[in-house]
Amino acid sequence: MKVTRQSGAASSTPSRFKRWLGSRVVPRLLSPARLAKQRADAESARLKAGLPHVVEYFHQVDDPYSYLAVQVLPAFCERYDVELRCHLVSGPGGNNLPEPDLLPSYARRDCAQFAPHVGLQFPNPGLQPSADAIAQAQRELAACEGTQAFLLRAMVLGAALFGAGPASVREGASDAETKAALSKGDARQHELKHYAGAMLYYGGEWYWGVDRLYHLEQRLVELGASRHPDEPLLYPRPAVDVGPHRDHGKLTLEVYPSLRSPYTAIAFDAAIAMAEKANVNVVLRPVMPMVMRGVSLSAEKGRYILFDASREAAALGAEGFGGMYDPIGEPILKAFSLYPHAESQGRAAQFISAFLHAAFYDRVNTLSNRGLRKVAEQAGLDWQQAREHLGKPGWEEDIENNQQTLYAWGSWGVPSFRLLGRNGAVYAEFWGQDRLWVVAAEIRRLLAEDAQP
Repeated sequence: MKVTRQSGAASSTPSRFKRWLGSRVVPRLLSPARLAKQRADAESARLKAGLPHVVEYFHQVDDPYSYLAVQVLPAFCERYDVELRCHLVSGPGGNNLPEPDLLPSYARRDCAQFAPHVGLQFPNPGLQPSADAIAQAQRELAACEGTQAFLLRAMVLGAALFGAGPASVREGASDAETKAALSKGDARQHELKHYAGAMLYYGGEWYWGVDRLYHLEQRLVELGASRHPDEPLLYPRPAVDVGPHRDHGKLTLEVYPSLRSPYTAIAFDAAIAMAEKANVNVVLRPVMPMVMRGVSLSAEKGRYILFDASREAAALGAEGFGGMYDPIGEPILKAFSLYPHAESQGRAAQFISAFLHAAFYDRVNTLSNRGLRKVAEQAGLDWQQAREHLGKPGWEEDIENNQQTLYAWGSWGVPSFRLLGRNGAVYAEFWGQDRLWVVAAEIRRLLAEDAQP
């Protein structure tokens, strides 16, 4: 089903004081020193209470990422000296579920593309579980919640729900008991200030399924909780590696960035460098920030995104991330009015990079012309020429077309990537900075195939 969205000119316009205050508060909240202290305090409290390393897992039966998570958790529990407590949850809703029509389909396709790269299974990306099958799975898991059988049964049921064939039906909990189990899991997750399935919670931090497991593994290794500390992590984040071959006009990488996305800010330069290394053509398709095109975002989700992006930035080597001066609203519109000029000068990628660094690393107030001048000059543009385009219309149609293209192939978030061949053949479509290594792997595979005699 094709879904389109109209962006209009929606914007958020916090006061100048609120922008300034945020530029002082956010860097402190995201500082490595604060995170280190938070972790040390959590470990001190654990030791004082004489508790084991307790990891809580929140399972949503109709969530593809939860199905991948239960495939890895048995090995995780064998490797690390942890006590795993599993909860059954309903999954996100309201402002925490911005695109309910798009998410199920995208999540299935994403898991099907991602799973083989990490040695996991996702049988059928085209199959959406029925309401009856979901309800039966919930009843069965409610019946074994709190037991060692939970993970194994969740794995069997997940395989059946997503197309590996029917599972034998077992007697489950009553509808009332199942509802109570879901309510209990939802309440616990709400208490801990999160909202999504496939999430792991340990010592004050959240970790999203297979994709963020390496953060938790590293933390447990540092705490001495690994039974095999000299062995590699079970699920490390692979390097962004395009291999030794170079493209000769076959591939095009479409990059969908947003100027207010922390995830874009930590991955944009790496994406451009990856494409340049492989000599892959890049087409930039900037889009409006989600909240400026009517996509909901709860405060709870916003806080998690900033923290998670900061943790990912450290892992990617994006030093200095967190010096944020929120560019929401008018600064974004001003920047887009300058973007066609940057394109005409062959400096489009440099302009996006400079704006993201100003807003997310260097704490530059891009609401002011002084701040925008820094961006323009950092991008290699002449400010006197660039300012002639400031505030002028004419850019809106291109941004809208980019957004409609993004929605048409089933994504809505940023950064997104689409790897195309000649004549528009689609090789891969991914959303997220945590998929950049998979994009690189696809480029590596395709170029290696071409290099075969």
